[in-house]
Amino acid sequence: MTKSILQPEISSKLADLYRRMEEAYDLVASELSFTCGGCPDNCCDSYFLHHTVIEWAYLWEGLSKLSGKELEKIRAKADDYLEKSRLSLTRGERPAEMCPANENGLCSIYHYRLMICRMHGVPSSFTKPDGGRMNFPGCFRCQQLVSGREEVPEVERTIMYRELAFLEKDLLLAIRFRGPRIKMTIAEMIVHGPPQFQTGGM
Repeated sequence: MTKSILQPEISSKLADLYRRMEEAYDLVASELSFTCGGCPDNCCDSYFLHHTVIEWAYLWEGLSKLSGKELEKIRAKADDYLEKSRLSLTRGERPAEMCPANENGLCSIYHYRLMICRMHGVPSSFTKPDGGRMNFPGCFRCQQLVSGREEVPEVERTIMYRELAFLEKDLLLAIRFRGPRIKMTIAEMIVHGPPQFQTGGM
């Protein structure tokens, strides 16, 4: 099994940030009376690309806690995911494959899921470094729920995104990470294995 690859302090800070993300999400979901229960869809088949080494490493914190048999099964599903996604992209289509970490409709590493997995669903917004705003209307079910409302509560992602960026910067400096900026699906993070840190880093 893979041992922990993040210092406890950094892992704890990311876990705390994730906790606050969930609280912000739950507050908006409560105000909207929004729940995923009974939804005919599963957002785990959404095609998301992730960009932080710290989340990649934290994902492997969770994967390392699985049994060898469970991890082997997820790796096999990740290989299948990549092949099917490659074919979809070749056809100019957006992949819609189930995340390899999903088991019978539930995330097998739920407490270690990535930021986008935690924030997807309810309306939210984000201010980019250049001052531009990005708005996310939420999933299709939430959009139906708020249709016609004049005021819609939303999660403000900006502060949380900035905090994640600072944690990422601190980690990369500490571990002397030399790789290019990542742009990976969860399946790619699984198939590639945990990020490789320079000797003398963490």
